Amino acid sequence: MQKLRNIAIIAHVDHGKTTLVDKMILAGNLLREPSKTGDLVLDNNDLERERGITILSKNVSVVYKDYKINIIDTPGHADFGGEVERVLNMCDGVLLLVDAFEGTMPQTRFVLQKALALGKKPIVVINKVDKPNCRPEVVNEQVFDLMFTLDATEEQLDYKTIYGSAKQGWMSHKWNEKTDSIVPLLDAIIDEIPAPATTEGTPQLLVTSLEYSSYIGRIAVGKLTRGTLVNGQNVTLAKRDGKTLVKTKIKDLMVFDGLGKKKVDKVECGEICALVGIEGFEIGDTICDAENPEPLPPIKIDEPTMSMLFTINNSPFFGKDGKYVTSRHIKERLDSELERNLALRVEQGQNADSFVVYGRGVLHLSVLVETMRREGYELQVGQPKVIIKEIDGVKCEPVEEMTIDCPDEVAGTVIELTTRRKGTLTNMESSNGRTRLEFDIPSRGIIGLRSNMLTATAGEAIMSHRLRAFEPYMGDIDMRTNGSIIASETGTAYAYSIDKLQDRGRFFISPMEEVYMGQVIGEHTRSNDITVNVCKAKQLTNMRASGSDDKAVIVPPRVFSLEEALEYIKEDEYVEVTPHSMRLRKILLNEIDRKRAAK
Repeated sequence: MQKLRNIAIIAHVDHGKTTLVDKMILAGNLLREPSKTGDLVLDNNDLERERGITILSKNVSVVYKDYKINIIDTPGHADFGGEVERVLNMCDGVLLLVDAFEGTMPQTRFVLQKALALGKKPIVVINKVDKPNCRPEVVNEQVFDLMFTLDATEEQLDYKTIYGSAKQGWMSHKWNEKTDSIVPLLDAIIDEIPAPATTEGTPQLLVTSLEYSSYIGRIAVGKLTRGTLVNGQNVTLAKRDGKTLVKTKIKDLMVFDGLGKKKVDKVECGEICALVGIEGFEIGDTICDAENPEPLPPIKIDEPTMSMLFTINNSPFFGKDGKYVTSRHIKERLDSELERNLALRVEQGQNADSFVVYGRGVLHLSVLVETMRREGYELQVGQPKVIIKEIDGVKCEPVEEMTIDCPDEVAGTVIELTTRRKGTLTNMESSNGRTRLEFDIPSRGIIGLRSNMLTATAGEAIMSHRLRAFEPYMGDIDMRTNGSIIASETGTAYAYSIDKLQDRGRFFISPMEEVYMGQVIGEHTRSNDITVNVCKAKQLTNMRASGSDDKAVIVPPRVFSLEEALEYIKEDEYVEVTPHSMRLRKILLNEIDRKRAAK
C-alpha cells in the first residue's frame, strides 16, 4: 500500500499558492516539457488566467520518493471562502504561505482560523524572500503571534518554517541560504504532516467537492475517512438533512493521478477519490454502507451577504450579440451553477423574467456574470444590495474587517474616505514609508469604495476585506453623488455633439458608437441627471464663414470593468451585459416615464 499525505495550500491573495503548486508539479515530473511552463498550469480557465486569481479549488497529486502527496490548491479571495472551508475537510495538514514583505493579512487570518479550528497541523512557508525589502524573521514572528491569538494548541504552535521563493523554484530552512530545488519543502511535508488516520469498519465518505463532465455527468469528490470502497459496490447516499437515505451503486472509482484522474478497482482509507454514477448528491452528503448507513455531520457553509437582480435583456439592442436571451435560458444556467457553487442562492424575482441571486460579494457574483457572458448569454443585472437580517428584533447588516495598505502621504485621504462610509479605524501601523490601516466597515460601504480609493491614492492602495459578523444597522451611507448623462434618442453618437457637451461631464462612449434612448452615456458634473442628444451631426451648409470652425477635441471615454460598473450604478439603473459589450442604462428608458416615477 502506498504511503499518503493530504495537504491544502492556504494563503492570502497573491502570496503565491498556485505558483508553488506548479513548482511541486514540476518536481514530481508530471509535465513532459518543462520549457512550456510560462503560464500557471492549474489556473486553466480563461477568467482565472486573465485576472491572475484562482476561483475554483483544484486537486493534483505528486509522487515523491515512495509517498503520494495529494495537494489541493485553494482560492485566496474572501468571496470564494466557500471553496476553502470545504476543502479543508479533505486534508490532514496545511501549508500556510505568507509573503515575506506583506506578512499576515486578513485573509491569512480567515483561512488559518478555519484550519486550526479543524485541528490541522500547519507548515509555514515564508515565500518571496528574493524581494529586496523582505523581512522574513519579522513575518515569522507575526505568524506565531497570529496562531497564538487564534488559540492554537501546543502541537500546532510547534510548527516548522520553510523559507524560499516559489517563482525561482527553491526552498530552504534558512532564508539567506539559497538551494537549487524545493526538496526541503517536500521532505518537511513527509516529516511533519501526519498520515491520514485509517479506521476499519463500514465505508464513510463525505462529499466535499464536485466536478462536472458533459460525458458522465456529476462526479462526487471526497476523502474516504473509514473502511474501503470497491468498484461496483452498492452504497447508501445519506443526505444533509440526516433523514433521507437513497440506495445507489458506484459505477466507477477514480483517484487523482498527477493532473488527471485514473480508474482504480479499490480505494483504501485516507485516500481522496472521485465517484461516478451517484445520482442526486449535494455537497455535504455522506456516502456510506448499503446495509447499516452511518452519516457524517454535514459541512457548515457561511451564509451569503449580498444579492443582485438578474433579468432578461429588454433594451432596444437585445439579441444582437448573444445566443441565449430568454428567461428560460438564464434560469437553466443559474440552476446548473447552483450545483457547483455552494455559496450561491437563487430566488424568483418579482416577475417571471427576473431572478434574485445571493452570493458572497461583488467579485463572487461578477465572476458568475462574466462566465455567463462568455458563454453567449445576454442579461441585465441590477445594483448589488447587502442582505439585511433581523436578529432578536434588531435590523442587522453584514460588517467586514478591511485592511488597506497605502503610502504614508495618502493615509489621511484613505481614512477620510472610509469614515465617510461609516468605517471605524481599529488599528494603524506604519513601516518603510507604507501605512497599514484596519477598519470595521459595513458591507454596503465597500460597494464602490475601491474605485474611489484607487483614484484618491493614484492606484497605490491595496484593499482586502472579509466578513466579520452581522451587527445592528448603521444608518444611511452617502454613495455616488454625481448624476448621470442620459441619451435622449437612439442613433449614432457623433464627435461634433460630444465635443459641445464635454463641459457637462465625463463621457463613457466614443464617437461613432451606437446609443439608444435611456442609455447612461456619462457622468454629470452635478448631482442631478441630465438628458442630452449626442446624435446631432454638423449641418454641412455654406452658411458660415470659412475657417471659423474649431476641430473637435474629445477626451478619452471612461471604460468600466464589470465590477466597477456594478459598483457604479444607482438603484434606478441596470448594467446590460452581452458577449461583446457592456452598457449602463436607466430601468425606465423614456424620460417622461422617469419623471412620473420620480413624483
